[in-house]
Amino acid sequence: MGARKRNRANEIKEARQNQYVAVLRNHPTSPRKMRLVADMIRGLDVNRALDLLKFCPKVVSKDVEKLLLSAIANWQAKNEGARIEDSNLVVKEIFVDQGRTLKRLQPAPQGRAHRIRKRSNHVTMILDSLVLQEAENENTSNNE
Repeated sequence: MGARKRNRANEIKEARQNQYVAVLRNHPTSPRKMRLVADMIRGLDVNRALDLLKFCPKVVSKDVEKLLLSAIANWQAKNEGARIEDSNLVVKEIFVDQGRTLKRLQPAPQGRAHRIRKRSNHVTMILDSLVLQEAENENTSNNE
């Protein structure tokens, strides 16, 4: 491995240490339905997002709520002894990608068949702490 590649890999590794990620794979709903819920909580405070998801009438909101709780647990694993209330966690990024599509046939009149596409999706959620961002901004301003 070359020096540039190694340095870039180390930069990516350091950046991931400050990110708190949770991923939901192969969820059996269409990505379009999941994006409606994901757009609703993007950029919100974690507590506010949990409240919205708890009372949202959409079926997929329960699964996104579990994903958010998993991301919070990942944050707690990296920051032992820290309180969630003091850290000001926000949903920095949440994006929905299309997963695999199962193709099925449904019988139709006169010997024909209609294709049914059962879609699935992958959801990735990244949390970020506003306290860490403010500390980094102060360090960069002091260096200048």
